[in-house]
Amino acid sequence: MKIKVKKLKEDVKLPQYAHPGDVGMDLYSMETITIKPGEHSRLWHGFALEFPEGFAAIVMDKSSISKAGLGHMGGVFDAGYRGEYNTHLVNLSDKSYTIEKGDKVSQLVIVPVSIVELEEVKELSDSSRGEGAFGSTGRK
Repeated sequence: MKIKVKKLKEDVKLPQYAHPGDVGMDLYSMETITIKPGEHSRLWHGFALEFPEGFAAIVMDKSSISKAGLGHMGGVFDAGYRGEYNTHLVNLSDKSYTIEKGDKVSQLVIVPVSIVELEEVKELSDSSRGEGAFGSTGRK
């Protein structure tokens, strides 16, 4: 599938796959920032996308960032969105973390989605899991 990409800033590094067969395209920081413990910051990527309805672009953690204690917040971009893509990071560690301009900070995955119609009902059918939540399958 081909999707359209528009550069919004001159020095943008467009998303790209690191290896053949990868599902996530790397997203790069356009600035150098330091995120202190407990703080969060939004990093803008300098591009916008256009892709068909029935798909979504989802920002996911980059393992090198998550190993350092940073995680992303939010990150679902709908097919109708034409604004600048960004990654919102939070520092969950006890140390400051510096991101340099050009560093990989997250990855973007394009996925097919179902647009559904909700039907309100009084009861749901039984299932083997039922209402079991965290730990419902037991520890092993």
